[in-house]
Amino acid sequence: MSPRSPVRTEHAAAALAAYSQGMVGGGLVFTAGSLGVDPATNELVEGGAGPQATQAIANLRAVLETAGSGLDRVLKTTVFLVDMGDFAEVNEAYAAAFPEPYPARSAFAVVSLPRGGRVEIECVALAGEDADPS
Repeated sequence: MSPRSPVRTEHAAAALAAYSQGMVGGGLVFTAGSLGVDPATNELVEGGAGPQATQAIANLRAVLETAGSGLDRVLKTTVFLVDMGDFAEVNEAYAAAFPEPYPARSAFAVVSLPRGGRVEIECVALAGEDADPS
């Protein structure tokens, strides 16, 4: 594998601009921030921050699995919220998706997110030993 390889999958929301869904390098997978966009419709899921977090994590899972990794190999996540009042709802979706021990996590309030999203999540994970995302 090259020192830096992009990750591409149709099972996660497509990139909205000039970035990759993920990159593999140095034994790690770095994902782009994932919104709660359904890859089948290319639209944000309805229902607010909780359902959007669930979809965002499903998108992350697809990127990680394409890279030979998975949610069980995530070391660190960063969660961006438009409203910190959504934290409990997002945390419920997060706790249901990630296995223990939970990854390290930071959460920040932001002014806005692309497409009117309520939550965006990115992560860093251990790559699979035989990862070849090309």
